[in-house]
Order: sequence, then C-alpha cells, then structure tokens
Amino acid sequence: MSAATTARKLDFEKHGSLLALGGLFILASIIGWPYFLQPENLINVMRQSSYTGIIALGMTFVIISGGIDLSVGAMAAFVASCGVIVMNHFMKTANGNETLPILLGIGTMVLLGLVCGGINGFLITKGKIVPFIVTLGTMSIFRYVSLQMANAGEFASHSQVFGNFGMSKVFSFEVSGAKISLPTPVLVMIVLAFVLSFVLNNTRYGRYLCAVGSNSRVAQYSAVRVDRVRFWAYVIIGGCIGLSAALLASRFNTVSTPNFGLSFEMDAIAAVIIGGTAMAGGRGSIWGTLIGVFMLQIIQNMLNMAGLSPYLQGVVKGVVIIGSVYIQRQRQS
Repeated sequence: MSAATTARKLDFEKHGSLLALGGLFILASIIGWPYFLQPENLINVMRQSSYTGIIALGMTFVIISGGIDLSVGAMAAFVASCGVIVMNHFMKTANGNETLPILLGIGTMVLLGLVCGGINGFLITKGKIVPFIVTLGTMSIFRYVSLQMANAGEFASHSQVFGNFGMSKVFSFEVSGAKISLPTPVLVMIVLAFVLSFVLNNTRYGRYLCAVGSNSRVAQYSAVRVDRVRFWAYVIIGGCIGLSAALLASRFNTVSTPNFGLSFEMDAIAAVIIGGTAMAGGRGSIWGTLIGVFMLQIIQNMLNMAGLSPYLQGVVKGVVIIGSVYIQRQRQS
C-alpha cells in the first residue's frame, strides 16, 4: 500500500463521522424541504440533542476506559427527583427569593450524580463486578426508588423561575430578519465538550484512560492506577448526568418518574459509537461523539418529517448502531 493511499485511509478514519454528518444533513434537507432548513427547526434539533449529548460526552470516557453504563437514564430520573424535592423544601422559606432554592436544587442533582457515578465506579473497581451487571442493577435500583418516592407519579417544581431557566436562550442574533437565539442547554453542552476534550487529549488522566482501555494489564505494569482511572470515568459521567437532569427538569419544570430519562442510555451509547469511539475501549473522540449526537437527532427529525411511525424510528436507530459497529470492525481487520 502506498504512502498516499495510507494517508487517505487515515484521513477518512479521522473525518469519516464529519463526512457522514454532512451527507445526512443534505439528505435531511431534501426529504424535509423546506422545513428542515428553517432556523427554528435547526435550533430545535440542537436543543433536543443537548440533553442526551451531555450524557454522551461522559459516556465517551466510560467506553474509552473499557466500560459501559446502562444506568444513565434511571440515574437522571433519581437525581432530578431528589433535586426538585430539595428545591421545593427550601422554596417554603425563600420569602420570594427563588435563586437560592434553585441553586440548591441544581447543586443537589449534580452532587448526587457524582455520588451515584462513584457508587457504580466503586462496585466495578473494588467489587470486581462486570460493568454491564453493575449498571444493569443500579439502573433498576435508581428507577424503582424514583417510582417509590413519587408513587409512580411526578415531582412538580414550585418555582416558575426554574422553568424559565430551562427555556432560556443566549447569544441572540438575526438571520434573514428572523431572531435566532442559542438555547442554554446547547451552550452548556458545547462548553462541556471543550473541557472534556482538553482533559482527554491534553492531560495525564486522558493518556492513562486510553492506556487502560487499550490494555489494562500493560497499563498496570506501567504503574498506572487502573482502578482509580476507571473509577473517575464513572464519576465524570455521573456529573454529566446530574447536569443534564437539571437542564431537562427545568425545561418541563417537572420530573415524571416513569418516563424521565427513558432510553437515554441507548442514545448516549449510540452517539459514542457513531462518533468513532471503539466499543472495546482505548480510543475515542469527544468531538466525534458530538457529531454522533447530532446525527441521531437529525435522523429522528428527518423521519418525523417523512411521516414515519415513531415505533419504526427505533428500528432505524438500531440499524445505525449495528452498522457503525460493523464499520469499526472492518477498519480494525
């Protein structure tokens, strides 16, 4: 194989997800013409992507480490429920000042996310239990504890300001006479992507994470604290879950325990795989994951415009996941 051919292959592997996103965008523009390209629809696609996107960024770290987390949706429901309970409790003594109760509620969600992620990490690293089994078990625990707390109902926020925060926007500008604003969750996702990309590519922890995912035994012989690296990967995704839960709960100003965060784990894992992160661990890209998040949401938006049944949309998503894994295997062979 010539050097030029090798370079082209490497270049395609590096930018394949971006090329696929471009092709999908063109296809969606044709199928959904003229509505898909309207600024309001594109902003809505970005907003819808942000909630699972924030979790997918944390899932990238977990999968690179050689693990998996199936509990993300149920954990989101649990931490959001607890956060709203705390916020409503302090609202009673707020005397009209809702800022402190809201901050305490959001802080509770993020802190609980970190703790719950740490519990997963501890059971996996110190308990020596397979990540699939641990997170499958905690998925059931978090979901049914949430259902018990709410008696299978919902927790409604007593703060209108909290709901306004969920619908807030930043960076307003005009396009062809139409006023466009970037939703706050999208900004949070982009900022978080920059932070996690820096951690993955420019820190010792990021190098250790890839080493552990590639070959944990060799990493251990190289004096890398394998258990500690994996533990912090689950703490990171826990924090991402808490952040996403806070943004989603504020958007609806309520937490419906049976449905909140449902299927988030599937969407997050799918986005990571589509973005080029190896399921076996060892390598991955934060920006690739972000591309995968947008691809999934564009597919859903496109199928909605095409009038396809919501039940069949899951079939298409499953095909995309299987196809992405197959392409990865072909590249490695």
